Amino acid sequence: SIFCGLFNTPFSSGIHVGKKIDKLGMRSSDTHQITFEDVRVPSKNLIGEEGKGFTYQMLQFQEERLWAVATVLTPLETLIRETIDYTRERKVFGQPVLHNQTVHFRLAELATEVELLRSLLRRAVALYVEGNDVTKFASMAKLKAGRLAREVTDTCLQFWGGMGFTSEVLVSRLYRDFRLLSIGGGTDETMLYIICKHMEILPSK
Repeated sequence: SIFCGLFNTPFSSGIHVGKKIDKLGMRSSDTHQITFEDVRVPSKNLIGEEGKGFTYQMLQFQEERLWAVATVLTPLETLIRETIDYTRERKVFGQPVLHNQTVHFRLAELATEVELLRSLLRRAVALYVEGNDVTKFASMAKLKAGRLAREVTDTCLQFWGGMGFTSEVLVSRLYRDFRLLSIGGGTDETMLYIICKHMEILPSK
């Protein structure tokens, strides 16, 4: 990252890294508070045009949001499949949990939602590759991905029962990790604001 590069340069003095922050999920990725105090960066190290940092960040958000959506599809499919296998083996009152209509119908609904999300992502990516502005579709996809990830992980954890509440299975990790999807890269509320803006339904000031 850019910060790693800064630490190995002559102007790294003045960059202070705070203690590691303990997080709910994404625990393999360290998070620290970084403080800059009288840090001077040579002009030759400037990336892009001065004063355009915020603009660059906003422009890259669409790629980041599409990437975020793409990263959840396979894990969600895997989790649904593992839940099917587990509920087929786990028996309650003499029959597999999967045989309950509530369970297999719900898993079918979730699998359908994942496929719909994949279709939205493919449409957005195709438009982006053609050079179109996909801000609305990227925001829709990210909003849906964050909410669907919570829905799938919460439902599957419930079907796993007490075992799902342990750290021994995939569902508990995804339950923690995927919560970040509705926060990082733009919150659900920000996505809704962007979508409303493109639909021209925001109240006038």
